[in-house]
Amino acid sequence: MTAYFRPLVQHGPARPEDAHPLAGGALWFTHAEALRREGPAEPIPAAEIPGDVLARLTAARAPVAGLDMGQPQIMGIVNVTPDSFSDGGQHYAHDAALAAVQQMVAAGVAILDIGGESTRPGAAEVPEAEEIARTAPVIASIRALTGLPISIDTRKAAVARAAIDAGADLVNDVSGLTFDPALAPYCAGAGLPVCVMHAQGDPETMQDDPRYGDVLLEVYDFLETRIAALEAAGIPRARILADPGIGFGKSQAHNLTLLKNLSLFHGLGCPVLLGVSRKAFIGRIGGEPQAARRAPGSIAVGLAALAQGVQILRVHDVPETVQALRLWQAVR
Repeated sequence: MTAYFRPLVQHGPARPEDAHPLAGGALWFTHAEALRREGPAEPIPAAEIPGDVLARLTAARAPVAGLDMGQPQIMGIVNVTPDSFSDGGQHYAHDAALAAVQQMVAAGVAILDIGGESTRPGAAEVPEAEEIARTAPVIASIRALTGLPISIDTRKAAVARAAIDAGADLVNDVSGLTFDPALAPYCAGAGLPVCVMHAQGDPETMQDDPRYGDVLLEVYDFLETRIAALEAAGIPRARILADPGIGFGKSQAHNLTLLKNLSLFHGLGCPVLLGVSRKAFIGRIGGEPQAARRAPGSIAVGLAALAQGVQILRVHDVPETVQALRLWQAVR
């Protein structure tokens, strides 16, 4: 029976001699939770974790797109779309997108994520030509403004190619590079880092009735399978980010299960990226129906994720999140 090992993450200078670093960073663990599809979870000493799994859990992560994965990084969302769930239309105009980018850069954002196709629940696919027309000119203008890394949020090879030609550095695909069979070979050939995300179904139907036997382990298995496939396609694990896909084909209960157990995903041997910003479950739990007013809840979930070693937070509210991160780091 397959076992999975979730480190029980701790922090601080009172660190036992037998503690292991989490992903080579400042967090550490002495014990883990052994998980199986059948039977209860079992706490075990870290010494009982199989050697290959322990090596993945503890190894320092290589920089991705020039970003240090030994400390938390903030990815700013810039949706050049008319219909994204939270900020649809807000940055659709070229000048509006650039103004938002300038604000994020001034606030201390580490990487910018540009998307031209809404992936909100119920969203329809955008034609390639339209997606390129939305994203490539904005990316070219952003590249002229800043040397910060730029991510293109797309499922399509043609869109990715146009974005990279315009100055982008990383491909962030909500389909886990399964939507367009040409995308993984392109990224491999161009030597690009990628973010592979889990989603059940496509944006148009994913929230109709998501079901899992064990959401945590099924998401883990999907990511592990996709990472192995990308390695076989020529993209080394050191250039892959993993995203559990909060809200993509998942109920509120599914989301919370994943968020409570995020440290499991360090066993993939990749940096972990998390996107929870302004999502519907934050509004339901926090009692805020307006997505644009969910920064406090988004930050609360984000800081809880950082305490489990997540390396990148993908957010709308960059100034507020950067401020919270600085204070979080100072008191820790």
